[in-house]
Amino acid sequence: MSLEDAAVRELAALSGRAVPLLRDWVRECPRLGAARALLLLATGGGLSDQVLREELVVAYQDAQAADARSASLVYGVFLYTHRQFRLTADHLVTHFARWPGDEVASLLLDAFHACGDADYRAHGDALVERHSALAGADSWPWTGRLAWTRAEQGRAEEALDLAGRALARFPRAGLAAHARAHAEQELGTGPASTAFLDGWLAVDPQAVQFKHLNWHAALQSLACGDFADARRRADEVLGRADVGMRSATNWRLLLAGQEPAGRCDLDHVRDLLAGPGGTAEVFHTFNLALALAVESATEDLEALARRAAGDERPDYREVLAPVVRALAHVTAGRSQAAVDLLTRLGGQVERIGGVRVEREIVQDTLARALIDTGDRARAAALLHGRVTTRRHHTYEDFVLTPRATPAGTPGPERRAAAPAR
Repeated sequence: MSLEDAAVRELAALSGRAVPLLRDWVRECPRLGAARALLLLATGGGLSDQVLREELVVAYQDAQAADARSASLVYGVFLYTHRQFRLTADHLVTHFARWPGDEVASLLLDAFHACGDADYRAHGDALVERHSALAGADSWPWTGRLAWTRAEQGRAEEALDLAGRALARFPRAGLAAHARAHAEQELGTGPASTAFLDGWLAVDPQAVQFKHLNWHAALQSLACGDFADARRRADEVLGRADVGMRSATNWRLLLAGQEPAGRCDLDHVRDLLAGPGGTAEVFHTFNLALALAVESATEDLEALARRAAGDERPDYREVLAPVVRALAHVTAGRSQAAVDLLTRLGGQVERIGGVRVEREIVQDTLARALIDTGDRARAAALLHGRVTTRRHHTYEDFVLTPRATPAGTPGPERRAAAPAR
């Protein structure tokens, strides 16, 4: 296998070996624009916008001198790494029309969902279906991509089957492993899922998804009531930079009436919100709001809700603001006010971004608030689908369990924040 083939394969697999191989490829072919662009796709998060732009402009010039496909690919990477997701999606439609089933370009397909637009999401799903069919069953990258699409569509059994096919073709297929984790979350497979994830990650502790798949394992531990394991994973794997995943784990623990893992540093969360990236994306801001909720920072949540309500972006103003305000109500013990806000939102919560399992936490919060207002029937109806289809649903059972003292943060007791370990 050539160095190029190995580097592209490991990048598609989301492997920890991808970046070293990409660096070797660039050293071997320094004027190959596609190689440099793929290295920047893998490492661009650590570069400033200016440096990223300058590097990709040079890569594009080199790619133009090579061939049209390379130039098109590099241009797509340029748009994607600069978070121009609508433009990326539009460009990919043209790219795949010229080069059907391009496995390398499929790395950029998350752009369709990142747009936050239902029409774009549907168009992206249709594109995945079409090109995975063109690529055929032997293409594990496209089979894994289709598995991911089916998981996001809520077609868990199909996603699980497709993920299994991709992993049978190439056991280190990262997107297929991730799709399997999502499908198994929908099915509530519990320890069977954590065993698979732990075994898969043990082969490559440097895998791109190491922390995220550990978070999925924590969710499965929550599902079957192994709260100690969920806390352990949050404490041992998720660090200071992993505010979103740590807070999403802790908020779920609190909703289920359990002791949380080590908390986030509240001042750090405030600094993140005040920084230029704090409100750059609605889902990221939502995760920071969860961190505030875990700390019972009601005043901070109310300030963030006012800020979101005054934002010119509709998703911030119409969806994030009421969700954050509802979190403030929950932390202050105003459960009925939280119920009113979240009930009115209904399906609009999808506009907050993220994927299905990440958005479930809003539904969990509404269910907990309903329980705390004494409306168990509505809460049970809200989670009925999960409880009846998931093999392990201890977490949902705990969320639906009334507490003696419902006021304040949905957890054991309000405590001072402890910094993340």
